[in-house]
Amino acid sequence: MTAPTPPDDCIFCKIVAGEIPATIVHASDDAVAFRDLNPQAPTHVLVIPRSHYPDAASLAAHEPGALADLFATASQVADQEGLEGGYRAVFNTGAAAQQTVFHAHLHVLGGRELTWPPG
Repeated sequence: MTAPTPPDDCIFCKIVAGEIPATIVHASDDAVAFRDLNPQAPTHVLVIPRSHYPDAASLAAHEPGALADLFATASQVADQEGLEGGYRAVFNTGAAAQQTVFHAHLHVLGGRELTWPPG
C-alpha cells in the first residue's frame, strides 16, 4: 500500500529528504534515527519511517513491517548509544497523548533511571 501524501509542512519528511538538518545517528532504507531537539533523557533519539503516516496506529495498519523495522532500529540505536541497562521505546499517538509532530515516530529514551508510570 502507498503511504498517504504528507502535508507540505511535515518536518520529519523534510528531515528524511535532507531539507532540514538533524543529528542522524542511524539510517537504513526504511528508517531514520536522529537526536531529539528537546531531549527528555540523556539519550533521546527519534526513530521515524521514511514513509509518511500520521501516527503509529496508521503505520501499523498499512505497513506493519515498517513498524517492526522501527523497533529493530531502536534496538540498534540503544546498542550504539550504550544503553545496556535498558531503554524506553514510546509512541505518542494523537494529540491527547501529546503527539506534536504527526509523522509516526518512536522515542528511544535512556541513560538514566526512568520512573514508572511516566507522565
